[in-house]
Amino acid sequence: MIRPELRVRLHRWREVIAAGMALAFGLWVAAQGGLVLTPLGLALAALALGWGVVALRRLRFQLAVGAPGIVEVDEGQVGYFGPSFGGFVSLSDLAELRLTEFHGKRQWRLRTLDGQVLSVPIDAAGAERLFDAFASLPGIDMAALTAALGHGQATLPLWTRPRAALARG
Repeated sequence: MIRPELRVRLHRWREVIAAGMALAFGLWVAAQGGLVLTPLGLALAALALGWGVVALRRLRFQLAVGAPGIVEVDEGQVGYFGPSFGGFVSLSDLAELRLTEFHGKRQWRLRTLDGQVLSVPIDAAGAERLFDAFASLPGIDMAALTAALGHGQATLPLWTRPRAALARG
């Protein structure tokens, strides 16, 4: 009934669409009036608006697969299995996150506290899972991270572990 290419596009935008529907429902509830429904509807609308912003940021991480290899995120570890290189990095051992370019391909460069580096292509299968993994890093600015991804900004550190955490760990 729905064309396959439209179905794929709607599936990609499903979280943003759901947040928009929740926002509309919250505004409808608030429009019903009353001491209970107005604040309840406005609170629901505010939550839906926040959800929509996060969904739009997460959408930037969902790129068409163009690089070989698979990204895996499991229990605080990021793994990349590529045809010629790969490995695992624990998020608790991460010291720096960069967006770099190598041979015309953009990739995440994850450097650990002991200096090991794992490069993960931004368009590898499963790379969209990195959004939630990166969001768990202390003090990270996800808006700056998604802006760098969208504008092609490369080689600048997008996140470094705070010095207080380095002294403890």
